Amino acid sequence: MAKKIQFMCTAFRDGFQSVYGARVLTKDFLPALEAARYAGISYFEAGGGARFQSLYFYCNEDAFAMMDTFRKTSGPDANLQTLSRGVNVVGLESQSSEIIRLHAQLFKKHGITTIRNFDALNDVRNLIFSGRCIAEAGLKHQICITMMELPPGCTGAHDPEFYLHMLRQILDAEIPFDSLCFKDASGTATPSKVFETIKQARKILPEGTFIQFHTHETAGIGVSANKAALDGGADAIDLSMAPCSGGTCQTDILVMWHALRGTGYDLDVDIDKVREAEEVFKECMKDYFLPPEATAVEPLIPWSPMPGGALTANTQMLRDNGIMEKYPDVIKSMSEVVKLGGYGTSVTPVSQFYFQQAFNNVLFGPWQKIAPGYGKMVLGYFGKTPVPPDPEIMKIAAEQLKLEPTGRSPLEINDDDPKKNVAYVREILKKEGLAETDENIFIVATCKDKGLKFLKGEAEMGIRMVEKKEASAAVQSEQARQVRASEFLLTVNGKEYSVMIDGNKAKVNDKIYEVEVRKSIEAGPSEAVKKTKGEGTAVKAQMPGKVMRLTSRIGDYLHSGQSVLVVEAMKMEIHVSSPVEGTVNDIKVKEGDQVTTGQVLAFIN
Repeated sequence: MAKKIQFMCTAFRDGFQSVYGARVLTKDFLPALEAARYAGISYFEAGGGARFQSLYFYCNEDAFAMMDTFRKTSGPDANLQTLSRGVNVVGLESQSSEIIRLHAQLFKKHGITTIRNFDALNDVRNLIFSGRCIAEAGLKHQICITMMELPPGCTGAHDPEFYLHMLRQILDAEIPFDSLCFKDASGTATPSKVFETIKQARKILPEGTFIQFHTHETAGIGVSANKAALDGGADAIDLSMAPCSGGTCQTDILVMWHALRGTGYDLDVDIDKVREAEEVFKECMKDYFLPPEATAVEPLIPWSPMPGGALTANTQMLRDNGIMEKYPDVIKSMSEVVKLGGYGTSVTPVSQFYFQQAFNNVLFGPWQKIAPGYGKMVLGYFGKTPVPPDPEIMKIAAEQLKLEPTGRSPLEINDDDPKKNVAYVREILKKEGLAETDENIFIVATCKDKGLKFLKGEAEMGIRMVEKKEASAAVQSEQARQVRASEFLLTVNGKEYSVMIDGNKAKVNDKIYEVEVRKSIEAGPSEAVKKTKGEGTAVKAQMPGKVMRLTSRIGDYLHSGQSVLVVEAMKMEIHVSSPVEGTVNDIKVKEGDQVTTGQVLAFIN
């Protein structure tokens, strides 16, 4: 009799992250979730990871409301699992004990059954407290060991001995857990190592321990790695559904079912109903832009282990900024970044640090600009890396970031930081006149300014849809006429507005308004500004991105190197500094503007 293999359907969490950069509206996928439930699937990945922040950043949705809806749609008996990044929980920054505990309590409150908990550096210290909080909240804790294959020629970690050493540390620390997952976000761990690791882990673990394996098809070995995990003794694997399957995502349920035929394993699923569910899912997602790299195997990934979710999220940001041509150079540069960075597993947030540093190395020259996350990682602020980072890179990072290396645990550092505690977040909410609920506290703690913008009703939409081609020349002619007449149709928070601009008058839905052009920071130029606007030394954008905030205003006197404004690019906050000492004479952009490399942002005289 064939062995029944369990699987978790990742389509509605990792699938969305790995294909659409996690930017999907809840209402759009619910019919597919209902169809998957009808097909007999009862184990779903339902949130966490990038699907927490992305809802506030790009979808103008509440992640807690999404989880409530997911539970209602999937039914009371479904095992709903979310992804947590150890002391980072669902953010890119590590958190204090108070926020880590709140994470577990809130996810339990909003219908989650299981939390998969990992640390990208495989530093067990980062799993102890977070794991205990998950168990104490009454959730099932699936503890994780993160895997990848090192670039060719590298040794010292990420082999069976390394993973088994970590497993022994987990057992010695007596972290409570209900199951164990070996998670390979980049899909690069060779099937032979997967097999040997899980086979040896079975000998160390208590009898009956539930083992799950997670991988992606990014490097083209997802099917063979899943089969190797099952042969080694795994009880469950992660699978997805089209259009969120294959390529940068998990192996498709249909593909794995076919690959296991005649092998002695059975997915124990009604495969015809799954086929029907996939057709529903494809219809649900037909209007979402599908990046071409999301559907293909990337041969360079074994040299530059980039997770599927990070790969598509980053290529989409490159597209948004008009620099997609840089992608091949960036992905090649990642290899050196991994080699010199201490071998942290390429999974969020470390994968983002790798990509940001590779991006900086391509744009500014090798190691001329250290990405803050990468620099803090090599200096020890996220925990201990599997092997010591390159000493010269550590020296460069320390000099540029003005930080000393540390051996303290992130939890200790954060608990000593008053800006990381709940009281500090409460003060922010109080100042903004927002309710001091546990949910709001957690949103601001993990999503920072963008979480606050959401709560204030100022969130932006950043979902990428397929561009529709107009049906006729008549329609195109009408569009051209509207452009000439300065007529626009704007959508704000789901509501449409007809806008006509005529000189200093604006007609919005038949109401006339006076138009006044202002800078995003109030208060005009001071008396100290003597020269005509636009004169002086130009402050130019170093890279494309969006103006996040202005840190100076017209009339301010700045020293050379002092921040003029902050540009958000590739999930980094880049301070654009004054190249000279002088007075801000003019600011050419406002908050929210998209800027390009070399664009003049301000003048200093």
